[in-house]
Amino acid sequence: MRKNVIAANWKMNKVLSEANQFADAVVDKVPADDNVEAIVCAPFPFLPALVEKTKGSPIKIGAQNMHFEENGAFTGEVSPVMLRDLGVTHVVIGHSERRAYFAETDETVNKKTHAAFNHVLTPIICVGETLEQREANETKDHIENQVRKALEGLTDEQTASVIIAYEPIWAIGTGKTASSEDANEVCTHIRSVLKEITSEDVAEKVIIQYGGSVKPANVDELLAQSDIDGALVGGASLEAESFFKLVEAGTK
Repeated sequence: MRKNVIAANWKMNKVLSEANQFADAVVDKVPADDNVEAIVCAPFPFLPALVEKTKGSPIKIGAQNMHFEENGAFTGEVSPVMLRDLGVTHVVIGHSERRAYFAETDETVNKKTHAAFNHVLTPIICVGETLEQREANETKDHIENQVRKALEGLTDEQTASVIIAYEPIWAIGTGKTASSEDANEVCTHIRSVLKEITSEDVAEKVIIQYGGSVKPANVDELLAQSDIDGALVGGASLEAESFFKLVEAGTK
């Protein structure tokens, strides 16, 4: 049985003192539960402190991006080697904001996914469609193309370990949320694509999250769906109490 993975994506928010306050508030409250995994994906400057503060707790710390090279003349970039050395366990790859504002492509998403596995990091691969694509009935084709390209060249064992986050771009930070049925329909399609790429056994192991204006008020309905295995959460993950409620929902 797949567990629920609740991942906070803080984006470019907070300062170090606020990150520390958040960690202090949740570190003893998040349960060690086989049904849920809690991850905080924070800005790079906060990662060392968060790793230290969450040692011995069930909370995992993730980065929001990384370069696919191990080192080199890439001013301003952070490598998978650096993240792993810090004790980071997860990394968000291909978020729509990275694709839209920082020239992330399906090719770089694939390179970063391979780099993550090469350095024992679990990739959280983001896929999602624009409102125009949804209205043109292109959602499933677009998502399938993103999934296939992101996973190209992975072994079955690696594919089984990825986390895929379906985030309709039109629902990110807008207050709009896909209906639980619509979200599940796309997540089910992703799983059917995984079955074609690998096997039914592998596909059934893959964690598929939903993201896009997820909050305590709607998370139960989303997690009740057959193919939604957690959430990648933006704004509602910035407050400790809200994050805890989201994680708590994942234990049910």
